Amino acid sequence: MIIVGETNQVRENVNDLSERGNAQSHGANVGLIGDKITIRGGRPLVGRIEVKGAKNLVTKAMVAALLGETPSILRDVPNISDVRIVRGLLEAHGVKVTEGDEPGSLQLDPVDVESAHYADIDAHAGSSRIPILFCGPLLHRLGEAFIPELGGCRIGDRPIDYHLEVLRKFGAVVEKQPDGIRMSAPNGLKGTKVELPYPSVGATEQVLLTAVRAEGITELKNAAIEPEIMDLINILQKMGAIITVDTDRVIRIEGVESLQGYQHRALFDRNEAASWAAAALATDGDIFVGGAKQAEMLTFLNVFRKVGGAFDIHDDGIRFYHPGGDLKPVIIETDVHPGFMTDWQQPLVIALTHAHGVSIVHETVYEQRFGFVDALVEMGATIQIHRECLGGHPCRFGQRNFNHSAVIAGPTKLVGADIEVPDLRGGFSHLIAALTAEGTSTVSNVGIISRGYENFITKLRLLGADFDLEG
Repeated sequence: MIIVGETNQVRENVNDLSERGNAQSHGANVGLIGDKITIRGGRPLVGRIEVKGAKNLVTKAMVAALLGETPSILRDVPNISDVRIVRGLLEAHGVKVTEGDEPGSLQLDPVDVESAHYADIDAHAGSSRIPILFCGPLLHRLGEAFIPELGGCRIGDRPIDYHLEVLRKFGAVVEKQPDGIRMSAPNGLKGTKVELPYPSVGATEQVLLTAVRAEGITELKNAAIEPEIMDLINILQKMGAIITVDTDRVIRIEGVESLQGYQHRALFDRNEAASWAAAALATDGDIFVGGAKQAEMLTFLNVFRKVGGAFDIHDDGIRFYHPGGDLKPVIIETDVHPGFMTDWQQPLVIALTHAHGVSIVHETVYEQRFGFVDALVEMGATIQIHRECLGGHPCRFGQRNFNHSAVIAGPTKLVGADIEVPDLRGGFSHLIAALTAEGTSTVSNVGIISRGYENFITKLRLLGADFDLEG
């Protein structure tokens, strides 16, 4: 719930910059873990960048290839570390992963799938939660699966209990061991009925990837229906799955005996697009985000306009810019789709520090997503964090002592500071803060940002940011 002129010369300059940047874009994020960026703020970000497939879809689509009996081709795959993690896990299980028929595409051949060694799984999976989604497909293919301890951003409780309970319902035997969790399916997997207490994206993906080859019919109630979920359903249907989606968050899957490979161009990354949009607004900039689409960003675009930002919809992307004048405060409550995404609020908070008045952000998806605010306060922002549910209806975090509401008073002027990146979206928000601040900021541990932002160093250069990268 939410309460509350591009010139030809610019396009020519941006296109020229894009062509010069493409030569150095591949692998630009590799090796950034622990590295620092020294940013001299105060410059508007101006230019054009491109976004590829969504992190939250591409990695799951790669896992889905395990279910096929023939190779799959996935296009618009971003060069991010989460993709490299999944690729390593697939290769550890015998999947042959090669470059596809065009730049940014992968061919995934699962013909020789085999059990992986613990050391190989652990080496690749340490910083990601994606291995839990391997379980259903591996149980179908091999009759067994193993996952080590899981990582991911520390933004709140992300229990795998949903996943384990779902797999048990399908008939999996789950054994917790000192080195991780081992699973088997001695009698195969059977369709079942699942009702989620919360429309979890990860649990919905687990059900889909497990049910498509389970014997019988699976009914999932209170399912997540994010665009990335719907695109995963599109992929599974291409493979031969039978899936229906009702308007009341009920998904029904009729299991089939076998699936084939797919060819698919991934949905664009709406989270990355929104992050660059927020950067344009906060820096008084003008950024054309190539590949962004209106339909999947409808809710974000409404809020962006309410704050005072402007945008132009084009066939090949969306131009986001600050049109001049004062930014306006808003009250936002994050929610599952079609609500305002939790991944959108952190970058937008930086722009809200420039708004004239008091804004409220009520976080209802992750209970610890305001850890990035401490650095902003150090930089001069006026932000207070509260345990109460502010700005909307009471949520599941109310009365549980979680600091999940933020009050942002503005406008405030940010000043340079030394910052350490806490998580993916918070880290990008810190970059935006440093870009808007007076003086020099040093942002460390920026490698986390490469989990979800392809070649963000090159993109910052293309947009005219003033910074140095330190190894």
